[in-house]
Amino acid sequence: MKLRGGELTVLAGIGCVVAALIVPSYETPVGNLDIWDTFGAAAVLLLATLSAALALVLAALLEQESPALPVSTAVWGVLLGLIGTIAAFVRVLERPEHASGLAAGAWLGLGGAMLILLGAWLTIRDERPSRYRAARPEPRPRP
Repeated sequence: MKLRGGELTVLAGIGCVVAALIVPSYETPVGNLDIWDTFGAAAVLLLATLSAALALVLAALLEQESPALPVSTAVWGVLLGLIGTIAAFVRVLERPEHASGLAAGAWLGLGGAMLILLGAWLTIRDERPSRYRAARPEPRPRP
């Protein structure tokens, strides 16, 4: 029930993506646009990344005897984290509805997706101590 460094990194990414859903992403001459005003494929992929990250953290918190569920959600987290990072990068590059500049939401989305990708990657690492001692064979006697 203890969160490791990878899961904590994913949790920070979740916070950034949730903040990106609330604060404006683009500046226009008429006013600011948030993710819901410019909803498209990139926003859907970012939400899928957020869902995978939430599943990863919940699986780590509810870990039972078998590590199968936390490991499988971490693998999906890496895949969807990569897709979400690409989608967030596209959102940074695009300018919907004649937007003149980027606001904090676009950068928070990109940073959060990158943190989710990094955290899921770190979660996959095998942190178990070795079961066997290192082999140290005796040297052969010289003839």
